[in-house]
Amino acid sequence: MTTSTYSREHLLSLPHMSQERILAAIDMGTNSIHMVVVRIDPTLPAFNIIAKEKATVRLGDRDRATGNLTPAAMERAMNALRRCQEIARSLNAEDILAVATSATREAPNGRDFLQRVEAELGLTINLISGQEEARRIYLGVLSGVEFNSQPHAMIDIGGGSTELILGDGHEPRSLSSTKVGAVRLTAELVTTDPISTSEFAYLQAYVRGMLERPVEELRSHLRPGEVPRMVGTSGTIEALAVLTAREKHGTIPDPLHGYQFTLRELRDMVNHLRRLNYSDRCNLPGMNERRAEIILAGAVILQEAMTLLGMEAITICERSLREGVVVDWMLTHGLIEDRLRFQSSIRERSVLRTARKYQVNLPYAERIARHALSLFDQTRGKLHDWGEEERELLWAATMLHNCGHYVSHSAHHKHSYYLIRNGDLLGFTELEIEAIANLARYHRKSCPKKKHDTYRSLDSKKHRRMVEQLSPLLRMAVALDRRQIGAIQSITCEHRPSQGELCLHLVPQHANDECSLELWSLDYKKGCFEAEYGLKLVTQLEPQAVAGR
Repeated sequence: MTTSTYSREHLLSLPHMSQERILAAIDMGTNSIHMVVVRIDPTLPAFNIIAKEKATVRLGDRDRATGNLTPAAMERAMNALRRCQEIARSLNAEDILAVATSATREAPNGRDFLQRVEAELGLTINLISGQEEARRIYLGVLSGVEFNSQPHAMIDIGGGSTELILGDGHEPRSLSSTKVGAVRLTAELVTTDPISTSEFAYLQAYVRGMLERPVEELRSHLRPGEVPRMVGTSGTIEALAVLTAREKHGTIPDPLHGYQFTLRELRDMVNHLRRLNYSDRCNLPGMNERRAEIILAGAVILQEAMTLLGMEAITICERSLREGVVVDWMLTHGLIEDRLRFQSSIRERSVLRTARKYQVNLPYAERIARHALSLFDQTRGKLHDWGEEERELLWAATMLHNCGHYVSHSAHHKHSYYLIRNGDLLGFTELEIEAIANLARYHRKSCPKKKHDTYRSLDSKKHRRMVEQLSPLLRMAVALDRRQIGAIQSITCEHRPSQGELCLHLVPQHANDECSLELWSLDYKKGCFEAEYGLKLVTQLEPQAVAGR
């Protein structure tokens, strides 16, 4: 596997781009101000989120008579922006990229407020259109979700507007922004608490009417037979995910990224929320007072959008507009030539970013990966039937198996598990991350055992079986580079079922190297393989000339 889809020489030749850059991105929305601070590695290219900040300022609570942003809301926003600046400076961010959306866009005094921000704080905030907001949301989702060239319908429910996007990892096919948002609808259409039957019916009908045209526009860009996967971003959808997960599983997934819930679960939640008053909603798990005010309207927007689109499930993406602002900056500064290339290897870049973060010896890790994948490929269809998805998980685990050294050499396999499990790997589901972490954890010491908490965390029989079968291959690969000098040039597997053996024919890198330490290590570590596959592992060191046959 290559380290990137880009030319390293090309990237390093860009002016001032060979060093890591720290940037902050702010999304000043109708309900909240969000900021992320990122460290950009131009050699991948990729970015790592190092800090987040959120303040609920409710700029959408505008003056009913004039439509202006209120003095109180503007003051809340100024304080939040000042705090964001302080955090960005403390992390040595070289620049702050800021955008403003619906509330500021529509308020008569919105531009005056942006001028005040620039005058008092020295912070330039770019006002962007609904379409541009949708485009940048798409870029943010691209940085965190594997599309595999398949169509995805994305929805972002903000305080003042809802963005719908259709894309497949290439240029977006459809971008729309509609003036239905959780804050806006609550302020304009909800006066009863709990909401009355007549108000609820009107709220549903209004949302459906507003979303019909953008949904029709999105569907018109689907090709015959295409069924898109639905992805949701924004605090409202994340809050609904927390509620449905707590109701269904009794726990809240961490991270939320990749969590999926169904339209049926959402409908049940909407019916529950409509019967609660404000005080009851405040007592729901993970619900703050501000979110409790607007959650029902947000839930209705999502329910109607999914119904109109014919989507039975939605998957959470924790990356959105602010991350899209970062991706857009990377595009305009020549770090990414196009969105497709950025999208094509999210998983690979994320693994490499994590490896660098924990100071993994990459040349060594890549050698182990070559050995592990060679063993995987040669035994597939003979000893196991795992496919490309599991092969990729094995690669990721192999690249990161030694990252625990960052914490301590002692029990580093256990530290590797912890760092991988909590390392924010992008493009993988929570279950896949758990599997990668377990594979890495079992590269040494004990074989997988049910008494181990880490192993029990795998709630999928399929993934437990995968760890049982593939972790021995990783152990063998590690043994084959015991001195970490690349002693073994190549491996040829010979399955001898009649003798109950797997013979490894090993070709040394140097003709006079007996590879005695590698052979000893392989003999020492073969127990898990032999127990799992019911075969005896034998080795044969071949003359170097075998490589040229």
